[in-house]
Amino acid sequence: MKRFFDVVISLFGLIILSPLLLLTAVVIFIDDGLPVVFRQERVGKDSKHFTIYKFRTMKKDTRSAATGELHESEEQITKSGRILRKTSVDELLQLVNVLNGTMSIVGPRPLIPEEEEIHALREQYGVYKVRPGVTGWAQVNGRDALDDETKALYDKEYVEKQSIVFDIKILIKTVMVVLKRENITEGGEQ
Repeated sequence: MKRFFDVVISLFGLIILSPLLLLTAVVIFIDDGLPVVFRQERVGKDSKHFTIYKFRTMKKDTRSAATGELHESEEQITKSGRILRKTSVDELLQLVNVLNGTMSIVGPRPLIPEEEEIHALREQYGVYKVRPGVTGWAQVNGRDALDDETKALYDKEYVEKQSIVFDIKILIKTVMVVLKRENITEGGEQ
């Protein structure tokens, strides 16, 4: 049932949002050229690596790092990237990942392989039994303001309580968090 929900929502979202996606690509191109799509290796279900798609918000030569470890992010974020990140529009391309089955609409956010501490916690808590999500329980309960242990515990709680009703609750909370622009940290900022 969850996979059916994911396919329907992602397909519908990509169709309805296609004008916004096209406009976003044009804005990124005008602001900082090609490529407009950012691709990065992430850890998914069963600890398998996959390529995540996002709109590019940082300059082309920016090093790959977890958001909290990218202390120079202020200088690396493009003009359009600031807006895309604050509104979470940069994340909309992940609907392609949902459609291709590497992600779900709701689940633990996928990490880059270099985030070893939280990976160990997620392994211990059985978090990798589920597909990663575009949004998740940890994101609506603190997002970037949470430490690794707390994020992993929220991820574990999601795995234990997952259901369509819980996913809908998280989606509603996601909209509220994005509209309020809560708990967004750019790089090493606190």
